[in-house]
Amino acid sequence: MVEIGRTIISRDIFEQHFLCDLLKCRGACCVAGDSGAPLTKEEVEIIETEYPNFENYLSGKHKHEIEKQGFSVTDKDGDLVTPLINNGQCVYTFTDEKGIVKCGIEKAFFEGKTTFRKPVSCHLFPIRITSYQRFDAVNYQELAICIPGKECGKSAKLPLFKFLKEPLIRKYGEEWYSEVEVAAEYLLYSR
Repeated sequence: MVEIGRTIISRDIFEQHFLCDLLKCRGACCVAGDSGAPLTKEEVEIIETEYPNFENYLSGKHKHEIEKQGFSVTDKDGDLVTPLINNGQCVYTFTDEKGIVKCGIEKAFFEGKTTFRKPVSCHLFPIRITSYQRFDAVNYQELAICIPGKECGKSAKLPLFKFLKEPLIRKYGEEWYSEVEVAAEYLLYSR
């Protein structure tokens, strides 16, 4: 474990390689799991406000589920999460012409229709953050659905922390990420 600021970071973040391979996984992270993506209260408010900017990317079924369930739900652990369709696919997704499940919020972001990219927990995946009173635990969530991403990352020699540089900076800032890079160098040379 590496401590930076108020975070405790698993060594896996430095040692594992990762690069999403959507052609192989087909966006399974937006479908698999026993709960929706974790949300903050602020993100729920943003999603509700920005909904008119991305709702056109969602199917009628997805829109109906949002009307029925709301913009967020509370899961069995008491956490705010994205609603799911039949305990599967996230309501904020669509399937593209190649059969890949993608985020409708992010599509609107890339088309300049919103300044909100997507929930930070989605942006950080497969890193998962658990917040405690005194620190955040930053861990790699290793799942079978992401085996193609591990293989692709290993081929590209891309460490997980570098693959997720943008969302890590979004979550913790440039200064924090600079310290992560220093820690990575130290870990590399101390082997």
